[in-house]
Amino acid sequence: MKAVVMAGGEGTRLRPMTSNLPKPLLTVGDRPVMEHVLQLLKRHGIKDVVVTVQFLASLIKNYFGDGSELGINLMYAHEEQPLGTAGSVKNAEKALDGEPFVVVSGDALTDFDLTDAIRYHRQKGALVTVCLTRVPDPLEFGITVLDNTGRVERFLEKPTWGQVFTDTVNTGIYIMEPEVLGYVADDEPVDWSGDVFPQLLANGQPIYGYVADGYWEDIGSHDSYVKAQADLLDGKVRIEQTGFEMAPGIRVGEGAEIHPEAVLTGPLTIGPYTRIEAKAEIGPHTVIGRGSVVAARAVVERAVLHQNVYIGPGASLNACVVGRGTAVMRGARLEPAVVIGDNCTIGDGSIIASGVRVYPSKTIEDGARVNASVVWESRGQAQLFGPRGVGGILNVDITPELAVRLISAYASTLKKGDSVALASDHSRGARALAQCMASALQTGAIHVQDLRTVTMPVLRQQSSRGAAGGIYVRTAPGLPESVEILFVDQTGADFSDAAKRKLDRVYARQDYRRAFPGEIGAITHPTDAVGSYAQSLIDALDFDRVAHSGIKIVIDVAHGTVSHILPDLIGQLGIEVLVVNAGIDDTHPTETNDERVEALARLGQLVRSSQADFGARFDPIGERLTLVNDLGETVDDARAVLIQLALAMRHHHGGSVVLPVTVSRTAEHLAAAYGGRVKWASTSPAALAKAAEAPEVIFAGDGAGGYILPGTGAPFDGAAALVCLVSHLAGSYESLSHIEAQIPQDQVLQREIPTPWSVKGVVMRHIAEAGGEHVLDTTADGVRIIEPDGGWALVLPDQAQAITRVYAEGGSQRDSQRLLAKWADRVVEAAS
Repeated sequence: MKAVVMAGGEGTRLRPMTSNLPKPLLTVGDRPVMEHVLQLLKRHGIKDVVVTVQFLASLIKNYFGDGSELGINLMYAHEEQPLGTAGSVKNAEKALDGEPFVVVSGDALTDFDLTDAIRYHRQKGALVTVCLTRVPDPLEFGITVLDNTGRVERFLEKPTWGQVFTDTVNTGIYIMEPEVLGYVADDEPVDWSGDVFPQLLANGQPIYGYVADGYWEDIGSHDSYVKAQADLLDGKVRIEQTGFEMAPGIRVGEGAEIHPEAVLTGPLTIGPYTRIEAKAEIGPHTVIGRGSVVAARAVVERAVLHQNVYIGPGASLNACVVGRGTAVMRGARLEPAVVIGDNCTIGDGSIIASGVRVYPSKTIEDGARVNASVVWESRGQAQLFGPRGVGGILNVDITPELAVRLISAYASTLKKGDSVALASDHSRGARALAQCMASALQTGAIHVQDLRTVTMPVLRQQSSRGAAGGIYVRTAPGLPESVEILFVDQTGADFSDAAKRKLDRVYARQDYRRAFPGEIGAITHPTDAVGSYAQSLIDALDFDRVAHSGIKIVIDVAHGTVSHILPDLIGQLGIEVLVVNAGIDDTHPTETNDERVEALARLGQLVRSSQADFGARFDPIGERLTLVNDLGETVDDARAVLIQLALAMRHHHGGSVVLPVTVSRTAEHLAAAYGGRVKWASTSPAALAKAAEAPEVIFAGDGAGGYILPGTGAPFDGAAALVCLVSHLAGSYESLSHIEAQIPQDQVLQREIPTPWSVKGVVMRHIAEAGGEHVLDTTADGVRIIEPDGGWALVLPDQAQAITRVYAEGGSQRDSQRLLAKWADRVVEAAS
């Protein structure tokens, strides 16, 4: 006997799950529901199967192929237009070769004993045998009334309660003799229950009903889909499951990684190659698809996650369905009955209210509260660049495919034959992406100067020496699972906003240039980049002054890329240096804030015990520098920029310094004491570097450990800042702690307020209007409100996140707190 599997329906009631996936490919447990159907047929000796397809037919054909992987023979009958339940089978008549056949739906989960049903069919001599099952609520199904011999007396589709004469319903599983197809017209929409069966009954043909024992669930709605998953986990349906039973009721697929501190409560299924991180909680009746990630402290209960789903740290999911390739980011919450389509991004801290449907490829902005289904609009900020570059979770947001498209777009903005410097930090993920990018540049007719693993300042300097620009790939600070792709221009400075917008437009158009075979770019590996970079720093020093200073310092390289430049640098400084954590560690490319604090405390102990003048700690890519004074105390970055400012002013006897508008106005008093001045700039690294190009500028800093020293290196450069500090301290009898003690205490406070993208403009308008008679400064970033007593507040919307930052500084800590509360409340009021 052969079989016909009906797999052509669109599954409109199951959207958005079936927006770009045919219903038979929806997974139940660890495999598509149609695969369960085919396995059932095989178990009962039916190996020749015809599949009727219409909606997204190619996806079904590509998945199952000829059936050989399942040990069966598959053929396909394609409908140009929907032909109904009977018309579909008629369309497959040639493939049935005149044999009896079973008709079964490709989207129903069942474990019926087909062997016994076929035996019953033959015993009764039936033309058609209808498989029936008993359900408590038959209103959504066609009911079938039998006589005492099992012969069908009546069919009734979608009855009312007044028409319910029985609880036996038609499951859509039929056993048929080939003659029945003579009652079905060719190439016309025809249904079994509405058209053919009534005609057979009127003609007195033998139609029998077989009341089957076992499980059956028609997966026609979201509720029935979730119910089928739960029934499978509860063991109510007899089907074969893969993986192994890690504990009673907990099945785990091949290659899955489960952290010992994860909490699992069965019954549940975890698919192959899934990762469950520390302190994640997976509750009962949860199905997690192949290749998914559930990050630390996330809570997932009674949820169905399809394959390659990412659940961020601290996210919460309850009784929902999440489609393939979707990312639910940090702290987001999905309430019961939510359905998220494929390839969506649910932003940090967002809340999707109960019952909401989010259709495929949508982005929900950070912090959003979504109460209505998202079908057409994006409801998100479609923005490629973050504060500095293009960043996101490796292999979730930033995939090799995205990296190649992005760099192909970048190559298309350059001239054929240009050169681009390329480098990465020491992490494996960053280096792997850089290798993909090199190929994309070459095929875009761009030559590649691959520096491999070096510091960001080395890449900047190489980019400024005849290249058209540079690309640096690094692990995001404090986020070991994330990466950032940073772009610099031909001067070594970060991309300007205009350059970002240009690349964004080319990427959005997917208008990529391709090189002809003779134009493929070459790849080289410059060997002198590190040495020439170190020499450029040494050239800026007064050697005699430094060599005779007697300065002793302790340097913590943090196992980062600075390890590559220190030998060239220290060997020429002529001072006593103790280097710690100098070895490259590609498994630990970044650190958490707690790890950083602990490392700085250890550095402080070394400074005290060795009686060093100060300590210095680099970030992993050599951009930023954190100082520890001679007492072993960590110098806050906001204080360190003021120390560097005072030393630079003293050394140059005045001049201009460039600082972002978020730095304390104490800087103005320090500069004025030496006859200098402060030029206030935007918080954007590119804008800060641009302002620092002015000839009178002697120093620039961002207040977060980043320094720009004109003439000593490219921005930002931790090694240049260290060299400059050594030069300024050489011959001085003042300790770092004494210099800091002479600088007035700054009082800048800050607060972050969640602000949806859709109201950011409204917030800023309200703040400007609320300024009243205050002096408002909008020349740099945001709106700065200047109080009559000299205090100030800055309201600054973040360019890449759904937040607004408020800064405030008064004459005292209490004044700063008062100002901060006042303007933060205004932001909250305007955003609500």
